[in-house]
Amino acid sequence: MTLNSAIYAGHVLHVRSRPKKHSLRYSVFSLLVDLDEIDQLNKGLRLFGYNRAALYSVHDVDHGNGRTGELRAWVEERLAAAGLEGSGWKIRMLCYPRILGYVFNPLTVYFCYSPESELAGVLYEVCNTFNERHTYVIPVEGDGNTILRHRCAKEMYVSPFMPMNCEYNFRISPPSDDVAINIGENDPEGPLLFATFSGRRRPLSDKGLLHMALKYPLMTLKVMGGIHWEALKLWWKGVPIYRHKPAAARIASTIVVQNGMNKS
Repeated sequence: MTLNSAIYAGHVLHVRSRPKKHSLRYSVFSLLVDLDEIDQLNKGLRLFGYNRAALYSVHDVDHGNGRTGELRAWVEERLAAAGLEGSGWKIRMLCYPRILGYVFNPLTVYFCYSPESELAGVLYEVCNTFNERHTYVIPVEGDGNTILRHRCAKEMYVSPFMPMNCEYNFRISPPSDDVAINIGENDPEGPLLFATFSGRRRPLSDKGLLHMALKYPLMTLKVMGGIHWEALKLWWKGVPIYRHKPAAARIASTIVVQNGMNKS
């Protein structure tokens, strides 16, 4: 049986344009998990677990409202709030897995397909290192099988080196043989940061996960270590620091209307 779920192996690239130029590039991989297949994956794979300990795992507490067993319902509620009502949604989540129980997901993307397999909505779930989570819910206009372009105002503090008065510009190639998640962050003066993840599809299997373990050992620790190492270098370069202002709610979401403005 062919799975919609898959491994996407590739790299993350960040390029900062001002006030000091800075860039980084890391090899990483993400999992695309079809929520209709997650129980099958949990039972059929030795190296993957759902809400249980495994070499690689996905836990509901790390996503959505954080309550076990409610992830699909939470996504469907967000879609309905955005005017995308109905049932039979095919929801595929692109994220980093827990590795030996540990994970940090700066961005999780939910691709939401209608029963007719048309991409109708995308959820961008942003997390910061203060254990806060904000999701931007954006309906898809036109042909969802082409490159998607979305924009929204930044609603949650993410980095001490980025101001809050920013806008995200997403340019997405939905998962197929490849996937690409491109994010531009702009302030009123123009572009500040460009970040991208691009990956090539591989089968999600024990063999594939074992290959990832050998090629990307302790990847999540590398991601967190990289975040702090790059922060140290930005501080050394004299990039201004913006202090954390706690979010009004630790877990929140925003519906983004069609003109790109945010709606509470």
